Order: sequence, then structure tokens, then C-alpha cells
Amino acid sequence: MNSAFDLRMGESHIEVHKFRSGAIVISMLLMLVVQAWLPLHFTRAALLDLPLLGVTYFGLSRRNPAAGLLLGTAVGLLQDSLSGPTVPLGLYGIAKTIIGYLASSIGARLDTEHPAARFALTAGFFVVHQGVISLTRRILLAQPEPWFTLHLIGAALLNALVAVFLFVLLDRLRRPS
Repeated sequence: MNSAFDLRMGESHIEVHKFRSGAIVISMLLMLVVQAWLPLHFTRAALLDLPLLGVTYFGLSRRNPAAGLLLGTAVGLLQDSLSGPTVPLGLYGIAKTIIGYLASSIGARLDTEHPAARFALTAGFFVVHQGVISLTRRILLAQPEPWFTLHLIGAALLNALVAVFLFVLLDRLRRPS
């Protein structure tokens, strides 16, 4: 076969990362606890969504859409149960399920190890996450909810910046190849 027309020559293999046993569960539980505790003492910390960052990181790293979907569901429902009576059960579960699936699907197709890619993807996932929450509140709960605001842009950039540094810390949980 003529190698000039072989389209598979430029393909690169994207590595699926494995993590130490219990690393995903322990880190996600820690993020959920910090997410529940931090806004009680620092009101500005409510802009951060650490469980979303964790779902995004493990989705991008594991590159398995089914695992990302299940992780997003579990983390979202746990966050719903910790959020109190102001958040209906299932609101974060729906949004984080979608983000877990999207992050895993995109992670399977792109190399997401570069900090700029991680920043852009996290900011995008945060905006989509907030859009799903807003849409769910509007359609299912009949609550008026603003979506695209300057507050959303600031929170997306803050979460993306924190994600770049958090992802470097979470990279240390990987099992050596």
C-alpha cells in the first residue's frame, strides 16, 4: 500500500492513566467535604466547585465515558445531599453526570496534559455545568434563573485557574506506568 495515502500514519496514542487504589474515592470525598465546609467560613469560596473540578480531572484522565458518567452521578448526588434544602436532590447529579461523560469523551480524543488545554476545558465545562443547572431549574422546577452573567465568567476563570494547580497535585496520585 502506498504510505502517502495511509491516514493512520499520523495517529498518536493517548495514554489512559491508572490511579493508586482508593485515590479517586478519597480525593473526591475530600473535595466534597472541603466544598461543604469552605463556604461556611469564607463566603467568596462559594465561587469554587471542587467536586466539578475533580469530576473533570478524573474524566479527562481515565478517558472512559461510562466511568466518567458514573463518577459524575455519584459525586453530584453526594453534593446534592450535602448542599442542604436550597438545592433539590438531583440538580448537581444531572449536571455532573453530563460533565463526567463529556470530559471522558473529550479526554479519549484529545491530549489534555497541557495546562492551557486544561484551563480552557475546565472553563468550558464550568460554563456548561452552570448552563445545565440553570436549564434544569427553569424547565423542571419552574424557577427563573439567570445564566450568562459577568459573575459566571469570573467564576469560570477562577475555577479554571484553580484547576490548573489542582490537576498538577492530582497528577501525583497516578500509578507509575
